[in-house]
Amino acid sequence: MTTDEVIESSSTPPRPAGRWIEDWEPENPGFWASIGSKVATRNLWFSIFVEHVGFSIWSLLSVFVLFMGPAYHVDVAGKFFLGAVATLVGSILRVPYTFGPARFGGRNFTVFSGLMLLIPTVLAAFVVHPGTSYTTFMILAVLSGFGGGNFASSMANINTFFPEGRKGLALGLNAGGGNLGVAAIQLIGLLIIATAGIAYPRLMLAVYIPLIVIVSVCAYLYMDNLATVRNDTGAAKLALADAHTSIMSFLYIGTFGSFIGYGFAFGLVLQNQFGRTPLQAAAVTFIGPLLGSLIRPVGGWLSDRVGGTRVTFWNFLLMGAATIICILASGSKSLGLFTLGFIALFVLSGIGNGSTYKMIPAIFRAKALAEIDAGANSDEALLRARRISGGAIGIISAVGALGGLLINLAFRQSFAVAKSGVPAFYGFLAFYVVCAAVTYAVYMHRAKTVQDASAGTPAFAKV
Repeated sequence: MTTDEVIESSSTPPRPAGRWIEDWEPENPGFWASIGSKVATRNLWFSIFVEHVGFSIWSLLSVFVLFMGPAYHVDVAGKFFLGAVATLVGSILRVPYTFGPARFGGRNFTVFSGLMLLIPTVLAAFVVHPGTSYTTFMILAVLSGFGGGNFASSMANINTFFPEGRKGLALGLNAGGGNLGVAAIQLIGLLIIATAGIAYPRLMLAVYIPLIVIVSVCAYLYMDNLATVRNDTGAAKLALADAHTSIMSFLYIGTFGSFIGYGFAFGLVLQNQFGRTPLQAAAVTFIGPLLGSLIRPVGGWLSDRVGGTRVTFWNFLLMGAATIICILASGSKSLGLFTLGFIALFVLSGIGNGSTYKMIPAIFRAKALAEIDAGANSDEALLRARRISGGAIGIISAVGALGGLLINLAFRQSFAVAKSGVPAFYGFLAFYVVCAAVTYAVYMHRAKTVQDASAGTPAFAKV
């Protein structure tokens, strides 16, 4: 038998090697207990491995800039802009990457997206040294954006493997394990600076080029394709036409956009606002992404129990409070308080990432249940909800990642004008307040109104 043979019966467990699975019923308790859980969990872990490396490569420039001393002739604004370019490209690629698993198969596209990471890393092995033009570094920043696309394809793929009641934790683990790639590459950068010095940034590539090959081969050997989620452009069109896709995209700018934006900017802010050396900055920068990544599954887990809407609302208010701490610390020149506030932003963005991603499939499922109550066919309504949520995930992840671009541009302008990040933080504070207000008005308040009126529309308090 070949790896492309179709599994005809849902009662026969798939072989370990990846292939097309025709029958996938995660909401069927018997199927999930006997087959589904094992297969879904296996795909989850290998998806995490590839996405983890993808995030590391997406963050490549955020570490390289710590090595860029005067010999590179790149000023502070130029360094922030490299991070902005990488963020922008990764955000844009998330749209086509979303539909890759449905078009080509989750296992197939994961292998492809992993191998694409060799392009920026191999190029970096040749060009990262003093004397390289800024244009070349810009090209490298563009190519590192391939790592940003991985997230959308990975999340869209894993979303289809798990039943509704387990999506929050599964998506949280998938995203959190991927997000750890930001902290991992920063930690490796720290070790290189501490041991070999800032003259050897390319040592990172000796770690990541072999790792890319390993995780891609593992995805080829151990992941599966689901024929039941083969997509059409109609899912994307339906998602774009739904107002909740736009609303959740806006909220995701505040959570994931903050995480990736701060991940790119943290080291540069410490260097230029508090005069930290590359080693001193690198010794701290990995802590925020590390904690933010580890806490993300907790956001999904907590949302499974009390609702993603509640977690998201209170989380945005706390992000505003952490931003105020950063502003006050900047004014008093307190490095310790500033670091505490900034790391709190990472932790809270991680929780918010988990809660907002839990909300996405739950919102469309709530709408489907309302349609069923109104007389719609149960299977058709739930299948439609899964299709739309799959399309929405890619769109939301793409728009949300643009928050990282906005954060880097805000810091770039703030340091250029005021020689400080304080003006940028005031802008972030205002945005978090608006996000909290939108979450309350659209989901928390609406749910309460619906329940009080006993109306036949989605009860988003359960979202």
